Amino acid sequence: MANRLTQIATRTGDDGTTGLGDNRRVSKNSLRVHAMGEVDELNSHMGVLLCEDMPETVRHLLVEVQHQLFNLGGELSIPGFELLKADALLLLDNALAEHNAVLPKLQEFILPAGSRAASLAHVCRTVARRAERAVVALGAEEALNPTPRQYLNRLSDLMFVLARVLNRMHGGDDVYWKSERMKAADA
Repeated sequence: MANRLTQIATRTGDDGTTGLGDNRRVSKNSLRVHAMGEVDELNSHMGVLLCEDMPETVRHLLVEVQHQLFNLGGELSIPGFELLKADALLLLDNALAEHNAVLPKLQEFILPAGSRAASLAHVCRTVARRAERAVVALGAEEALNPTPRQYLNRLSDLMFVLARVLNRMHGGDDVYWKSERMKAADA
């Protein structure tokens, strides 16, 4: 990375631009800055989720995710640079396989609800999807490595699965959508 921040209130962004990691200045409304901001917001939501009670294995996984999201943001801030490696995707794939293996198969859609931790995981899931859309939009305009897009896609899946895991942590369950089909089955 170029220069590390030593001062926060630089006033250099007062004109509506921000500096990238390669020292170029771009509009704060650019697709790249939007993508960086979405990833930053996702990382912040992960930090809030980490304030909740959860199994240590899930905690360690989410801390690693935070580090990888920082790498992803760094990669977005330096056009043409690669910080997010393929092994970060492998970690998500392995975690998905591990946690999916112990969950019951879904019979119906679930609502983003349940415990506070599970609900926060769902917020992370939706912000990950928004970040993914921002990266896809940027990739349509500029050349990007595929790993950031793939990572966000996989991460949103993982957050859905972890929300289900967190709902079961203290004997809870998913909150199912009351579809017409389920209403008919209950009648």
